Amino acid sequence: MSCEKLLRFFPLISEYEELRLSYIANCVLNIFLNYTAVMLNILTIYAIRKTSPLPKTTKTLLVSLSVSDVGVGLVVQPFYSSLLVNWLQQGSISCYTCRVFLIIGFLIFQASFLGVMAVTVDRFLAVYLHLRYQQLVTHKRIVAVVTSIWVFSAFASFIRLSGVRFIQPVIQYIGILLGLVVITGVYIKLYFVVRRHKTQIQSLQVQRGPRGEITQTASRIKSAVAIFYVYVAFLVCCLPYVICVSVIQFNGPSVTLKGFHLFSLTLIFLNSSLNPLIYCWKMRHIRHAIVDILRTFSGKTFNVRLSYDRSSSVVHLDT
Repeated sequence: MSCEKLLRFFPLISEYEELRLSYIANCVLNIFLNYTAVMLNILTIYAIRKTSPLPKTTKTLLVSLSVSDVGVGLVVQPFYSSLLVNWLQQGSISCYTCRVFLIIGFLIFQASFLGVMAVTVDRFLAVYLHLRYQQLVTHKRIVAVVTSIWVFSAFASFIRLSGVRFIQPVIQYIGILLGLVVITGVYIKLYFVVRRHKTQIQSLQVQRGPRGEITQTASRIKSAVAIFYVYVAFLVCCLPYVICVSVIQFNGPSVTLKGFHLFSLTLIFLNSSLNPLIYCWKMRHIRHAIVDILRTFSGKTFNVRLSYDRSSSVVHLDT
């Protein structure tokens, strides 16, 4: 991608005054979201690893998705904030800096998108295959899938910015559109499978069937619903950016569109802070694990403060 195409998304020096407040607002928002994305996702990763009811395969996929969200907070958002600060100070941004930012950003975005796809398919197979799930979806295969996701994301981010005209549209538009179609189709199929399973659960409850099987099926359905919320949040946060970029590419940039472009990027980054909240809201085991972690941490903090206060009072009495 040429520098002209990259820099058309960023303001000119003549547009400095009109977009200055937008840059400041986005800089402040990203500094806050930077902290929440890192802290919430690190806490979520620890909670996922401590949650025993979740299958090891699902844990691996959720940890990979959380790692990509941590990457947003640790790398992408600080980089983006530095771009905003440089523009506020100098009134311009170098082409090389834009290229590096887009390569890193697209890599993590692609990994997040494929991670959502992988978790969606995993939860569908867990509900659809039922008893055969553990035989077909093994941990080694899931590790291979996660490794492939990150390798492909790195390759795709390099190819997208390498200047190969025929490959870029395939990755940028057709690939993402195909992924959205696949995820939507999976959830439509999952909806009918869940309806069938709910009918079976009700009949088993009437007949007083095996309680363990009923609990396991209900748990898999709840986790599938939770991942659906993750997908919806991802879609809502990314669609404004896709629409904005498409309008700029076809109709040309304007001051209004450039300002909207800034906030649409921040909205994408917001998604990394929303995912842990969705896990905590819709997945009971993860919520309980996070509560236990916070209780343990607050208890240790209280004991440290109490011991410090006691030691301080002893020193005071001695003096």
